Order: sequence, then C-alpha cells, then structure tokens
Amino acid sequence: MSLAEVIKQEARALGFDAVGIAPVAEDYELPVSHDGQPLDQHQTRTPFIQRLFDRLTEWLHRNHHGTMDWLARTPEKRADPRRVLPGCRSVISVGMTYLTEHRANEQPGYGRIARYAWGQDYHKVVSKKLKQLEQRISTLVPEAGLRSYVDTGPIMEKAWAERAGLGWIGKHSNLVSADHGSWLLLGEILTTLALTPDEPATDLCGSCTLCIQACPTGAITEPYIVDATRCISYLTIELRGEQDRISPDLQHGMGNKIFGCDDCLDVCPFNLRAEPTHEATFQPSPVSLAPSLDGLSQLDEQSFVTLFRQSPIRRAKIHGLQRNIAIVQKNKTR
Repeated sequence: MSLAEVIKQEARALGFDAVGIAPVAEDYELPVSHDGQPLDQHQTRTPFIQRLFDRLTEWLHRNHHGTMDWLARTPEKRADPRRVLPGCRSVISVGMTYLTEHRANEQPGYGRIARYAWGQDYHKVVSKKLKQLEQRISTLVPEAGLRSYVDTGPIMEKAWAERAGLGWIGKHSNLVSADHGSWLLLGEILTTLALTPDEPATDLCGSCTLCIQACPTGAITEPYIVDATRCISYLTIELRGEQDRISPDLQHGMGNKIFGCDDCLDVCPFNLRAEPTHEATFQPSPVSLAPSLDGLSQLDEQSFVTLFRQSPIRRAKIHGLQRNIAIVQKNKTR
C-alpha cells in the first residue's frame, strides 16, 4: 500500500467521509531570490496556481468581498500553498458531512439557522481530527513538513478539494460531492511530501441553475460567481453594524434567516443521494433547530456566551444576532 493510501485509510478511520490528495505543482519548488525570499514574478506560478490567483484578484477587484478585508491581504499567498508552507508539495483535502435527519422548525415565531451551525463548532471538531491525522503522518514520516487548517488559514480550500477529487465547485461557488451532495465541511493538511495525487473532480452541474434561481437576494451574479455583499450568510454573520448597514431589499430577502442561509444548497439535485452524518457533535440542539425569536432577542451578553459556548453562532456576536432577529421579526409583519 502506498503512503498516500495509508494516509487516506487513517483519515477514514478518524471519521472523515471524504479524503483526496492534490499535487501543488509539477516542479514542486518555489524559486527564491539571492536573499532567500520567494520571487513574485509571474513565471513562478504554475498554470493552476495562476488560475487561482487570477480568479481571486478579479473577485476582489469587483469588491465582492465586502468588509472581509483579510481576503484581500496577500492574494499571492492565498493562491499558493508554497508561500504558506515552504516546500509544500501536496495538499491532503478532507471532508466531513454535516447533514442530519432533522428538519428546522420554521413556524411563525422561529428563525432559521444554517445547518452547519446546528451542532457544535465544526472548526474545533474537524481541527482536532486533522491534528490527529498530522500526528499519524508524523509517525509514518517523521521528517514530513505538515500544516493543517479548517477554514482559518490563507488557503483556497474549495479549489484544492476539487483538485483532490472530493467534488467540484458548483454554480453557487460551494463544493458539491457526487456522494455527499452539498454538505461537506472541508479541511486540509499542507505537506512537503510528494504524495500520489487523485484525479480532479469533474463539474457535473451541466445546465442546472436551480441554486441561482433559489438565491433570495440575487447574490449569485453569474454561474460560479457570488457577490458576498448580497449573500445572506455574509449579511447575517460577517457584516457588523446596525440594521441600516443592510439595504431594505436585502433585509426583505433575508426572510426568516438569523444566521447563515442554506437556500442555494437545499435545491441541489446531488443532495438526493447524500447520507446523514455519523458525527454526534453535528446533531442539532433544541435552540439551533427551533430558535425562538422572542427568546433570543432577550438574551444578555453572558447568557448569549453561555448558550452558544460551543457553537459557531458566537461569530455573529450578540449584537449581530439580535440585529438579524429584529430584521426577521419585521419581515414577519410585512
């Protein structure tokens, strides 16, 4: 069994539902100048990394990132893992499904929370397993350079997951798996090991535009392009400030959503074959499945922190969550 296959076997044993390996570059080395610093010349980028860089910089040029200024910092580093981990030769991409058999309570008086936030914070759950996988790789190859991330590092993780064969980037800009649908949480390990790569995934969206039609705010401005400043996930989680930071038409488009949005994911035909998760920490809590608008609007800072101590909902902060609730309550009266 090759080292790549052993690593994949270890990943599955840890509970990952999908795992694949992408080569970083054919030549594997990032040229350096006489003082040892990476060169910035155009020719130092491979065709794949150049495409990532061009895609990112064009998206940033359109100001689709809104107030997420960290995305605009050093785009050349974000596009090239060798600038994150010197000597990086492979990206090990992993995915965990978070689909459950539950349905949200969307009766009057309740808000809607995106599925990925129904359970415990996936960053911590997936990161812990990735660290365990790192340890197992280090046992196999002590000299291997390794660095893992779960949606926290300067890595274009969906692009590398596609290149590693986990799925393809759909027209809603999220990863779609033929086996797991739209419900994979992603993580990756950068490594200096030259591992046997997997075949990149093939885009199977075809002529389907259901996700584009489903977006209530028109955030998918064209196939594969999302303007985050119109996306409900951005508006309810990343955007700080008062209600007037959100235009009336976008507020109306939020409907009953107080944290994130699943509309473009829900309609994907590949979800029909997706199986529920086996990860207990992704099961919903009563609050996340049926969030009472009146009850949550009365939380103080301490009760908010206590209630969402292990939840990704904490990212919105109490002010953001209660602003979203006020918008939803207004939508309900229209």
